[in-house]
Amino acid sequence: MYDYLVVGAGLYGAVFAQQAKEKGKSVLVIDKRSHIAGNVYTEEVEGINVHKYGAHIFHTNLKEVWEYVNRFIEFNRFTNSPVANYKGELYSLPFNMYTFNKMWGVVTPQEAQEKIAQQRKEAGITEPKNLEEQAISLVGTDIYEKLIKGYTQKQWGRPCNELPAFIIKRLPVRLTFDNNYFNALYQGIPIGGYTKWVENMLDGIEVRLNEDYLEKKSEYDAMAKTVVYTGPIDAYFDYKLGVLEYRSVRFDTEVLDIPNFQGNAAVNYTDSETPWTRIIEHKWFEFGTQPKTVISREYSSEWKLGDEPYYPVNNEKNTSLYQQYAKLAQKESNVIFGGRLGEYKYYDMDQVIASALEKCNQIL
Repeated sequence: MYDYLVVGAGLYGAVFAQQAKEKGKSVLVIDKRSHIAGNVYTEEVEGINVHKYGAHIFHTNLKEVWEYVNRFIEFNRFTNSPVANYKGELYSLPFNMYTFNKMWGVVTPQEAQEKIAQQRKEAGITEPKNLEEQAISLVGTDIYEKLIKGYTQKQWGRPCNELPAFIIKRLPVRLTFDNNYFNALYQGIPIGGYTKWVENMLDGIEVRLNEDYLEKKSEYDAMAKTVVYTGPIDAYFDYKLGVLEYRSVRFDTEVLDIPNFQGNAAVNYTDSETPWTRIIEHKWFEFGTQPKTVISREYSSEWKLGDEPYYPVNNEKNTSLYQQYAKLAQKESNVIFGGRLGEYKYYDMDQVIASALEKCNQIL
């Protein structure tokens, strides 16, 4: 009946479906959730677009991706400038001259460099072997202890000296007063919310919600020549080689009868005693003027089967297991595995879109 069955109405699935339809193919999109847009889903509460599955800020250096997404919605000029709260002390994120001045009283970039170099030398780190050593070599011991250690251990549920160094390498450190967290050419939030954006991409495409592909696999497989699967790759194979691990996140969201709770979209709580990792105030993603506000406290947690998978745990054990599943996936001649769960990869939104567009260019 269809050229393509797309399993999952998140970004990868929506891009693939849109491109296939544009090339004249017949497409059916299904999703086991009651809504489209996957984890970028936003729902309106008190006139505010609430990021239901955590904050999503679109940013990219890829001009072709930026031009593609702007076909479907206009983006505002939101700049991600989070704040770190350590026991009531507020620091600028990314780590920049404001952070170094508040931490050490230094005024010039040279003074900041000297302070970091001194602390790196005192810690005796030459070749960083784990996240703790990598962080200290980047920003020194004081910033590591106050602004990285507690937050990271809450985020990953493991001590920093047991986490790989590469996790922290993407952390921006600047010897300027630039508060823009993402060093990207293009950045913003879709005006009207992410759900509206994905809705526009799926315009004219048949979508069925509350449909679990794996429960009716043979029935759905018979309906299309090719399946585009964006769910967990291990679930597709019924976990027969073992279960891939994730970190999960729980959100405690509330409406407050005040216009402004924290004055910023994202505040990270970096001490280990505060149970949540950060608080998101959703209205500031779109420069809100609503009389009320909506906040979400985020709690990171160990994932178990049945929980919502968020961040792949890309350690040696899981990477090896994924590679075994990837070999099985290659033998599925009429199935394309894509996206964060299908490829067991930590993807930014633009990377998901670029990956989907590249796959479409190959096969459509």
